Amino acid sequence: MASEELARKLQSRLAATQEAESRPEAEGGSLRPQPREPEAACGDSSSELSAKLTRRLDINEGNAAPRPTRVFNPYTEFKEFSRKQIKDMEAMFRRYDTGRDGFIDLMELKLMMEKLGAPQTHLGLKNMIREVDEDFDGKLSFREFLLIFRRAAAGELQEESGLMALARLSEINVSTEGVMGAKDFFEAKVQALSVGSKFEAEIREEKEERKRQDVEKKQRQAAFKQLQSTFCS
Repeated sequence: MASEELARKLQSRLAATQEAESRPEAEGGSLRPQPREPEAACGDSSSELSAKLTRRLDINEGNAAPRPTRVFNPYTEFKEFSRKQIKDMEAMFRRYDTGRDGFIDLMELKLMMEKLGAPQTHLGLKNMIREVDEDFDGKLSFREFLLIFRRAAAGELQEESGLMALARLSEINVSTEGVMGAKDFFEAKVQALSVGSKFEAEIREEKEERKRQDVEKKQRQAAFKQLQSTFCS
């Protein structure tokens, strides 16, 4: 029912726009010729509106072809953050992605802000999403979620905004990390050069940790087998 009502409203708007294009303006009892360029602009807007209406109807009816999803590597695209920071952000994102669809929608964002102790109004939540919603789908992907922390680290968020509250209350410290938080050009250069080495060091530490775990596992298995053979003998 909601989709039908939306379709009727958009169709009415489209019809009104087309009617306005075809109706000449009258002034002082005489008809004034309409300039051609504005008509072309209105025609373009009508075509765009029609295309959006068709797309919306297809989405509501489940007939729309899915748009290609942008694949990205957070560790290479968001080099200003350490691997630990990105993993912390990913853990937070997954915790509130209760639908397990890879997105945080309006209701999930509402729950997140309530849990963080900074509840927002319905309009406030929509504004939060709109501020980083690059694909205009009305929800947050993991990449768009990372953009919140990038903008917070760069000082691009308003102090009293919902996104700033999210970044501040998330307990993920990004205020002094990476190139975006550098005080001047030379510090930024130095940190940019160190990003790669820090990234590689973290990977080496993870590999060494996995090796230690494998060695401990083998030692436990050997001890168990030895104990088992003692009881069986």
